[in-house]
Amino acid sequence: MIPSFNEQFDQHGAWRRAFAQQLQQLGQWLASHDLMDAAVQERVQRLEEQVRRDKVVVAFVAEFSRGKSELINAIFFADYGRRIMPASAGRTTMCPTELGYESGSAPSLRLLPIETRLQSPGLAEWRLRTDRWTEVLLDMEDPAQLAGALERVSQVRRVTVEEARALGFWHDDAEDDNPVPDAAGLVEVPLWRHALINIPHPLLAQGLVILDTPGLNAVGAEPELTINLIPQAHAVVFILGADTGVTRSDLSIWRDHLGGMEGAQDARLVVLNKIDTLWDSLSSPSQVQAQLERQRVTSAEMLGVPLERVVPVSAQKGLVAKIQCDDVLLEASGLPLLEEALAEGVVGRRQAILRATVTAGVTALHEQVQRAINVRRRDLDDQMLELRSLRGKNTTVIDAMRSRIEAEQREFEASAARIQALRMVHLKMLRELFQQLGARSLKAELAALSDALTPAGLKLGVRRVYGETFTRLRAIVQAAQATGIEIQAMLGGTFRQLNAEYGFSLQVPPAPQLASYEQDLMAIEQRHLQYVGMGNALRLTQPEFSQRLLRALGLRLRTVFENAANELEQWSKTATSQLDAQLRERKRSFARRIEAVERIQTAANSLVDRIAEIEDGERELSGLQERLGGLTGALTQTPAQAEAAAALQEPDIDITEPMPLSA
Repeated sequence: MIPSFNEQFDQHGAWRRAFAQQLQQLGQWLASHDLMDAAVQERVQRLEEQVRRDKVVVAFVAEFSRGKSELINAIFFADYGRRIMPASAGRTTMCPTELGYESGSAPSLRLLPIETRLQSPGLAEWRLRTDRWTEVLLDMEDPAQLAGALERVSQVRRVTVEEARALGFWHDDAEDDNPVPDAAGLVEVPLWRHALINIPHPLLAQGLVILDTPGLNAVGAEPELTINLIPQAHAVVFILGADTGVTRSDLSIWRDHLGGMEGAQDARLVVLNKIDTLWDSLSSPSQVQAQLERQRVTSAEMLGVPLERVVPVSAQKGLVAKIQCDDVLLEASGLPLLEEALAEGVVGRRQAILRATVTAGVTALHEQVQRAINVRRRDLDDQMLELRSLRGKNTTVIDAMRSRIEAEQREFEASAARIQALRMVHLKMLRELFQQLGARSLKAELAALSDALTPAGLKLGVRRVYGETFTRLRAIVQAAQATGIEIQAMLGGTFRQLNAEYGFSLQVPPAPQLASYEQDLMAIEQRHLQYVGMGNALRLTQPEFSQRLLRALGLRLRTVFENAANELEQWSKTATSQLDAQLRERKRSFARRIEAVERIQTAANSLVDRIAEIEDGERELSGLQERLGGLTGALTQTPAQAEAAAALQEPDIDITEPMPLSA
């Protein structure tokens, strides 16, 4: 039996927890054997945080009345035995809603008033201003209270046409899409701009985030939602009505917000919902199936997606089947096939990406620690050669040996000035690089775009300004890449000199690669150009809307630049930490060598004892190397390898051993 989305995501969460536990054990083992320098510690902490805090975002996008909230209920909340998200007839979820879980915070519903659209701050900034949100505490032991509280995301208010226009729900150039005024000339708009639901659902607690987005007007009027939240979702489920197929408003949402992103098709699923409306007692099952297949083919052609990405479902029947434990109805609803597609497309892809990322990090960590072990082994080998050369020698020879070691030590300490000069040049180049990728630099590059978007009225030439802005932004990343290569070349030359003159074994890592951040910038540019050119001309005439658009762009770009700077910083620490480690080990080596000679000078049998100690030390280093390979190998093994390893483990588990990873 194929695991459901919930089961596969639960397995993904178990793997993440086991990985984080193993990584923590590796860190403790490194610290206990004095192999945890600052750079290694930071790499371990970053890997652990990356795995523990990994989020999987699934966005559900549809026009009103497509059964979107019912589908969320059927996939995620059937265990409550009732609907949790409002899914009655007509319009239900009226504002974009995020469902997630933050431990340490009480279960709650937080609602941002729609009036905040009239002000310039974006959603990210409003999230920090808790005083502007209306909070409703949720009782997780009372499904009725929980469902009743969540009904508030359906609340609306009636406003004048002028107010609706200012809020982004009325467009003079698209009369057919505008809400219908009542007898008093008022139109219906959402009461809330955004909703955040924090509940300790098992999947949400493991990092799942559900984004519920309502209708064309709500999506198009919120730049941060359209440009940041939806494009960054790991999967987007686009919902159509099986009885209507692709309507004009469905096609507008798809073309304007979902379909045009390059490389995003693998993360798109199209759901033909409400297939039960086609279950006609006057039609045979084969006729119903043929009609449904025609809808699938037509929908796939209109949206430009592969046929296998269009999944027919009855969310309502699937929810009923789960609650009533009716396997026959559940199979007929098509929900298991959708969950399978979600599991493979979301959990499978996300776990593969996360595994690739952490495998690269663990491999780099292994190499970093291995270098420290090699330095210790080389120092032991040098000591062994020295001590063996003293066998049968008189006091004069031993005194000469001590004098030579002390001279080497003085020469080594004299290298501190050169190393300090290297650090100064290196830090200066890093500061310049971080300034290029800093907030002030970004603000300066966005000034021309801000000037083009800020004035009221039509924004002529805004696409040209966008293009020029992103050309400069990509040039900054390219310059940072060039600076990184320059730093790598400088360190490489200095490391070779230090290796030759002082016997170090320094290896500068390959230059940092920032091409992925250039690709991120290209994707953001494409998304913005699509957004500003898709009939938003009238919205762009409103200064408030333009400011929200600009703020959303600034937040997204700041994240890209910060990530690039963090990668460069981590690369720099990896490159220089080995210098610190080898300096530290060399100082210890001089101290041990002088101590050994002193002991030999005072006792005849100390030479044999010291040689035996070094041999023990070499055996210990071999054990450390083997154990390091075991610990890091367990972190990079596949699920099948993990299961095989778990089957071979003894019943009594040593806390220093890696825990087996779940599949």
